[in-house]
Amino acid sequence: MSNNERRVVVTGIGPVTSVGIGVEDFWNGLTSGRNGIGTITAFPIDDLPVSVAAEVKNFDPAEYLGPKEIRRTSRFVLFAMAAAHHAWTDAGEPTIVDADRAGVILATGVGGIEWVIQQHDVIKEKGPGRVSPFMVPALMGNAGAGQIAMKYGLTGPNFCTVSACASGAHGVGEAYRMIREGRLDFALAGGSEAATLPLTVAAFSQMTALTKNPDPETASRPFDADRDGFVLSEGACVLVLESEEHAKARGARIYGEIAGYGASADAYHITAPDPAGKGAATAIRIALEDAEEAPEAIDYVNAHGTSTGLNDAGETVALKVALGDHAYKTAISSTKSMTGHMLGAAGAVEAAASVLAVANGVIPPTIHYATPDPACDLDYTPNTAREMDVRFAISNSFGFGGQNAVIAVRKLS
Repeated sequence: MSNNERRVVVTGIGPVTSVGIGVEDFWNGLTSGRNGIGTITAFPIDDLPVSVAAEVKNFDPAEYLGPKEIRRTSRFVLFAMAAAHHAWTDAGEPTIVDADRAGVILATGVGGIEWVIQQHDVIKEKGPGRVSPFMVPALMGNAGAGQIAMKYGLTGPNFCTVSACASGAHGVGEAYRMIREGRLDFALAGGSEAATLPLTVAAFSQMTALTKNPDPETASRPFDADRDGFVLSEGACVLVLESEEHAKARGARIYGEIAGYGASADAYHITAPDPAGKGAATAIRIALEDAEEAPEAIDYVNAHGTSTGLNDAGETVALKVALGDHAYKTAISSTKSMTGHMLGAAGAVEAAASVLAVANGVIPPTIHYATPDPACDLDYTPNTAREMDVRFAISNSFGFGGQNAVIAVRKLS
């Protein structure tokens, strides 16, 4: 780390997921192996080829917004506002002295897609004069970042990262970078997604990305030989990032340090990962270099681990390329076995899980793991959480389009 670069710490975590809402419920869910996947309840599934998803349960938007705002707001923004609330509260409701040096980066993969579908039906059935004037602010991907900034009066950089399944990690990484380089002191960063809809289920099914397994207890099984696709999920996570000086000056509790960030592109295929793992390995290597750590320093990898044949095998190869023999010695797990795949929110949720693993000395398990795959021959922490000292961890996120993002997390010494 050069003299003009600063440590970036995590002081608040706000998950809104199928395994738990709020940091305590979320972490208890992950470490106990709670399965957030179930039969879809939000819409009829009789004509769909897929019947399972990971829906956020017991979510009441009225806890965060008024009735008028709820009616005008897309579900991914509702999740984002709830996640920001939990993160802000968890961080001790900080007083921001210089709002121009406090930013928001809130990722999403598809934004308010349900509003596009609903209002397309309106224009077909009732004409253009009945299209909602709230459609544009509801559907736009940057709506979550804008709404959060208005809620907390943060006037620094404010934008949305959109890179499919790597979006949330890119959001956290870019916020980290701006704080480390001295352009910000404070940021709310993360991702939100609410794309569990008949159209998206059908679309992902048509490209054979989703599991056809109707059993929620075995549907998402990353790295297992019998995996057959990912489980679509929804939710959000926001992290409070601060410079170490800013956090200590206000007496904040610190979970750990965001120590590095790597980004790359496969430049190989629009949906399939490079089977040689080159792009993913490059992102891992860059994150390690940024953190000034050797591969042997890694205690834990929160894998992208989607439960698809190509991704899990490709990520295993990438870890071997990036870490060499140490790939066989480090603990790895996929929390998507419990949360499902949250698309644009996944990277933020999994960065949070990595921070909590460092803070608490517990590695969440890969549940539903039963049958080893010769192509996936590493230690995936099967079925049961593992207590161990986690000094340094990485979180992998690899998106359609070939975009890769890796967040490195370190115990603050």
